[in-house]
Amino acid sequence: MKSEPDAYGWDDLVRDGEGYWDGVRNPTAAMHMRAMKLGDRVLFYHSNIGLEAVGIMEISGEAEPDRTDSTGRWVAVRVKPVRPLKKTVSLKAIKAEPRLADLPMIRQSRLSVVPIAKDEWRVLMEMAGEPKT
Repeated sequence: MKSEPDAYGWDDLVRDGEGYWDGVRNPTAAMHMRAMKLGDRVLFYHSNIGLEAVGIMEISGEAEPDRTDSTGRWVAVRVKPVRPLKKTVSLKAIKAEPRLADLPMIRQSRLSVVPIAKDEWRVLMEMAGEPKT
């Protein structure tokens, strides 16, 4: 999940203890949010400024109507911080890693919410210096 750190960054989520991930207005990204389940782990990525994965979040509330949307079309989820990554993972490093060539974040770079396959998650965690799971 991508967010601009000057709008809502990792430090904001940590300060709040739980975030309400709203404002997503793309049908494909919203579809991915609807598929999220309680306890799913999610990568927090700083877009525009930083361009790097910075932390791991957990879905603490499944898709619900986005209260910032008067049409009733869009959804939001709740997220809680799990931990910052030991090492941030830059977009440049992600693009340079051949095992991540099919990562939707690269192929569909305009989407703010994309799935990460288990094998891709393992590679990203390896790059971040995280323990193997």
